[in-house]
Amino acid sequence: MTNHVHLLLTPKQKESAANLMKRLGQRYVQYINRTYNRSGTLWEGRFRSSVIQQDTYLLTCQRYIEMNPVRAGMVSHPGEYKWSSYRFNGQGEPSKLLTAHPLYLALGHDQTERRSAYRELFRYDLEPGEIDKIRKATNGNFALGSSRFQEEIGNMFGRRVTPGLAGRPKENQEMK
Repeated sequence: MTNHVHLLLTPKQKESAANLMKRLGQRYVQYINRTYNRSGTLWEGRFRSSVIQQDTYLLTCQRYIEMNPVRAGMVSHPGEYKWSSYRFNGQGEPSKLLTAHPLYLALGHDQTERRSAYRELFRYDLEPGEIDKIRKATNGNFALGSSRFQEEIGNMFGRRVTPGLAGRPKENQEMK
């Protein structure tokens, strides 16, 4: 069985997410290795990430992440999963680890309205196309958003942030 950990982060500084993952990986591996008298790595490869256009995809990505335990058959409702932020956002369970995102705060005038609006987001499944977009962006380290957003992020990072064309490049006819 492959286990995945999904985090939706809004870092305050450029390197915050990468540093968090590095430190988390180091400390967690040390803890597990000491606790279970083992050595070596725990995870295959490095973490994968995707920059998202928050106005368009933040709440969609939250729904995707919080519904993963349900899709995996681990629980029947996201609030039943111990590690889900649904418990914080939809049920009002306190958390020292989570900070409400401005888009979540915009869901209502007070906590009761926000929780209700958040729970309403989960009444319907995500479209399969949305799930595919999120998975492709995350697995490929691509930007998730409009073509303009992707272009801006690509320019900012100085690299391609969208999938390339499949197959080999076509030969230049002039060179023949």
